[in-house]
Amino acid sequence: MIKTTIYSVALGTIILSSGAIATPVTNSTFTSTSSNVSNSTVKVDTAALEEAVFKQINDYRVSQKLPKLTRNSAIDNQARIHSQDMANRKVPFGHTGFSERVKAVGIPYKTAGENVASNYGYSDSVTTAVQGWLKSPGHLANIKGNYEKTGIGVVSNSRGEIYFTQIFFR
Repeated sequence: MIKTTIYSVALGTIILSSGAIATPVTNSTFTSTSSNVSNSTVKVDTAALEEAVFKQINDYRVSQKLPKLTRNSAIDNQARIHSQDMANRKVPFGHTGFSERVKAVGIPYKTAGENVASNYGYSDSVTTAVQGWLKSPGHLANIKGNYEKTGIGVVSNSRGEIYFTQIFFR
């Protein structure tokens, strides 16, 4: 069985036809929290998948004459936690807790966005997820957005489902 599900969230963007959700995030005071998350529950090289997402997104941005994003380990950590929570069914697939994730990163920001995807049964799950985002107006807006930093979390569960979260910061 092949399954792909994709959602997007960005400030000021609501695209219901693509399944995108907009969650306003203001830069209020924040407190830093940290968590360690297991990168995978099955034998999948999730670090390599995260790097592949990062490369494909930056390659696309460069092709559009946009500056490359830089990865941030604190944002990576929150993205991994969210992917892990979705993979373990602790939270529904989507953007539940987005504002809290942004605050938990613990770095100053002006705006933030998030793309999530899930797929199963693809030989190249990264390209499937990234191409899905690029074909969706809400996700594409985040990818092409005026962001500087990003974090990526990829997790695979025991059912072989792969969950992707990419968070964008400026």
